[in-house]
Amino acid sequence: MLKNSNAFSGFSVNDIQKAKDFYQNTLGITIADNPMGLLELHFNNGAKVIIYPKPNHEAATFTVLNFPVDDVEKTVDELTAKGVKFEKYTGNIQTDAKGIVRGNGGPTISWFKDPAGNILSVLEAKQ
Repeated sequence: MLKNSNAFSGFSVNDIQKAKDFYQNTLGITIADNPMGLLELHFNNGAKVIIYPKPNHEAATFTVLNFPVDDVEKTVDELTAKGVKFEKYTGNIQTDAKGIVRGNGGPTISWFKDPAGNILSVLEAKQ
């Protein structure tokens, strides 16, 4: 019934201006202001994500947005140079000194947070 819908996802932040700066200037994503006070992230594949302000925002405890990239380590280095801090995990998921998980049977992946504390990732795209 909905398979032909142009579905999109969304998540909240506590400060829409900080989100706008981060997603546009730090991550380099094309954004648009929505007349309803929302922020739209636009991707080259036609996908769209909506970010909305929420005064009582609570950061997601799961990954809300994944960015497939050709080279995770290069992307981590570039984002680190822009001030992005990557998460370090020990236990079932173990990251290296850069915050990258490698060779665990899944994709090479690294997690970081937006200014509102939402969890994002860069993961190696399968070629």
